[in-house]
Amino acid sequence: MPERIVAGSITADWGPIRVAASSRGLVAVDQLVTAEAFVDRLERRFGTPPADVAEAASDSAAAGNLRLGLAALGRFLGGDLTALDAIPIDLAERTAWDRLVLGAVRGIPSGATASYGEVARMIGKTGAARAVGGAVGRNPLGLVIPCHRVIAGDGSLGGYGGGWWGGQATGLQLKRELLAREGVTVRP
Repeated sequence: MPERIVAGSITADWGPIRVAASSRGLVAVDQLVTAEAFVDRLERRFGTPPADVAEAASDSAAAGNLRLGLAALGRFLGGDLTALDAIPIDLAERTAWDRLVLGAVRGIPSGATASYGEVARMIGKTGAARAVGGAVGRNPLGLVIPCHRVIAGDGSLGGYGGGWWGGQATGLQLKRELLAREGVTVRP
């Protein structure tokens, strides 16, 4: 039987942030996505729809991790840019490559950026910028794994998400706003 995933949400200025957790940590953090799309993604990944936090046993490890994640996101949205740094995450169903890349991205501190090529060098895979981009694009934990801090090699924004409300333009505007909150200005 698959592990039960628990889901909830928190409201940001740009809309709801949808969050899901397992007993090991957060498994998904999505922005600019409908509740239905979020649930569909989780069901495809884990083979079962998530339980709403109100339906979950309040003492379950998954519910506890969800509460920790939602509280940390609340602090992050309130201005504590390091609030998400120590939240437990669960990337167990991801490939070893994705875990390697996303681990490096999670280490990019607030107020800093790295290009896809720089992330490739950080993990000892010089020349793998495109493959790094693929892993970053599959990041299931936006904000917690700060893929908004990964920019193009020429110093421009690069990409950010896709298929979200408002499309890529809305995603790129959100990326610019997230970086600005951290004191980073990126060229157009």
